[in-house]
Amino acid sequence: MAESEHVTAPQPSTRSHVASPTDTDRYARKAILASASGYAMDGFDLLILSFSMAAIASDFGISKTAAGSLTTATLWGAVLGGIIFGVLADKLGRVRMLTWSILVFAVFTGLCAAAQDFTLLTVLRFMAGVGLGGEFGIGMALAAEAWPNRLRARATALVGLGWQFGVLMAALCSPFIIEHWGWRGLFALGVLPALGAFFIRRGVGEPSRFEQRKERPIASWQEQLRGLGRDRTTLKATLGILVLCSVQNFGYYGIMTWLPTYLATDFGYSLTRSGLWTSVTVLGMACGIFCFGQVADRLGRRPAFWAYQLGAAVSVLAYSRLTSSMGLLIGGAVMGFFVNGMLGGLGALMAEAYPTDIRATAENVLFNIGRAVGGLAPMTIAFISAEHGFSLAIALLAALYVLDAAVMPLIPERRGAQLA
Repeated sequence: MAESEHVTAPQPSTRSHVASPTDTDRYARKAILASASGYAMDGFDLLILSFSMAAIASDFGISKTAAGSLTTATLWGAVLGGIIFGVLADKLGRVRMLTWSILVFAVFTGLCAAAQDFTLLTVLRFMAGVGLGGEFGIGMALAAEAWPNRLRARATALVGLGWQFGVLMAALCSPFIIEHWGWRGLFALGVLPALGAFFIRRGVGEPSRFEQRKERPIASWQEQLRGLGRDRTTLKATLGILVLCSVQNFGYYGIMTWLPTYLATDFGYSLTRSGLWTSVTVLGMACGIFCFGQVADRLGRRPAFWAYQLGAAVSVLAYSRLTSSMGLLIGGAVMGFFVNGMLGGLGALMAEAYPTDIRATAENVLFNIGRAVGGLAPMTIAFISAEHGFSLAIALLAALYVLDAAVMPLIPERRGAQLA
């Protein structure tokens, strides 16, 4: 398909707020599919690492804490990738850079299957993280710019569901693949998303809002980064969003990285059973993300975040006290609903806080700094659990959501506002 045949978004003046079979609706659906697909590949990649932890530690003769550092290396690589791909997406295009970010992380994930020592594996995970770092911010910016203002949180929630789909696929197939082909077989699968990148690039054009921006002078990368604190209001929003992203990622990676291990070591679950229980938690997360988009678009960003932050604090504490099989199953779903449901609104919240010139930069940089903070969670949880057990380590995460709620007044409420 030639470049001119791409489905591109109509000019904003033609965009309807009423669902109808228009070009805008068609483009919006394609933008969501491209963004969610890229984010699904991220989710699959990071959870197969979680399921591979024990096997990697055994293969290379390292501790669980050292194995946990692979997640940290991946997430720190994502910070670098977030800056690089975010800046380039604001300069060269959302779809173009989304394609390249997928290619980078797919290639290096596949190469992990051939790593012969732990040092090389760590380097390859860092490089995979560089590619991974581009996908959240670019996808969220693309979705926010393609959909009507009043449906923006629902659009970014659909992108967030892509991650959960990838995680669910990883939770379901990882035990089988590890049993038959080992952890290397899992990482070999990671090269497949490279094929998806070509379909994304050929099927989706750039949003009209970005095309209009290209007519203005393009800021330098230094100016793009300085734009995150260009005035007092923006700086306060940036600090608040940074806390939200950090807590979101720390809670998520702290729980999901070690949840299969927690179920196996404390309750004697097999790898297959741990995968099924983790899958139910992921389904709870998906429901939470979908519902968050609805609530945030109907009631506002702050009410939605506050409700979920309270639910996260309570459900995490409750889960740490559960011991029965059914309790862990249901409690995991409820905890997942609140802990990761907030992801559904982060993309919209950031899109509304920054103009088109720096939107992808802001979304990528802030979310991936949060990922870097979240990258400390696997090692922190491993350290605390080694001394006091997994249940206490998980319970301590509840305090983070109190901090999360406290920073919400720093971020302007812009539900349904026209993007700058």
